[in-house]
Amino acid sequence: MNLIDKFHHWRRKLRWNKQYKSGRWDSLESDKEAKRYEKIISCISNYAPANPSVLDVGCGDGVLTLRMQGGYSYFLGVDFSSVSVEKAKARNLVNSEFLAADAIKFKPERNFDAIVLNEVFYYIHDSEKINVMDRLLNALNDNGVLVVSIYREGIGCWEYFRENPKLEELEFETVRTDEELRYWKVAAYRKT
Repeated sequence: MNLIDKFHHWRRKLRWNKQYKSGRWDSLESDKEAKRYEKIISCISNYAPANPSVLDVGCGDGVLTLRMQGGYSYFLGVDFSSVSVEKAKARNLVNSEFLAADAIKFKPERNFDAIVLNEVFYYIHDSEKINVMDRLLNALNDNGVLVVSIYREGIGCWEYFRENPKLEELEFETVRTDEELRYWKVAAYRKT
């Protein structure tokens, strides 16, 4: 990233902290978001080993962990926002840890059965997407699953998954709500 991109990246971090502090993202626990989380959990249940270890990149304040209700052996949530991570830690969820880290620099210290990119991939600078993907795929167990959730169309994102020779698409679904413009695309992939 050039200097201007780094500046915008830094500003985005400040904005996320401010928004989490103000309660802007409390709506992620609403019924409108439930279908998306149900689909992510379904992909993990259908394609990851039983009682999986899970890495959630873009974990926010731990809503996915909360919705999984302990259906994992270990859960690591990583988010850019230190404020969201503190909120997640305050939930005291079983077998879970939360870490404030930048996805473009984060390198997992262990392997996982399921890795979730939850509403985060479009925020990763284009010059870093391949590097992030490579690091995450290196941390995905061979029988594991990569689950991607992207709001609406995700312009400039899906080609990194669909055109990646290291991935096989297992499932792809558009999750809709009663609001025409509120929908997500959720997909599951396995390493080839």
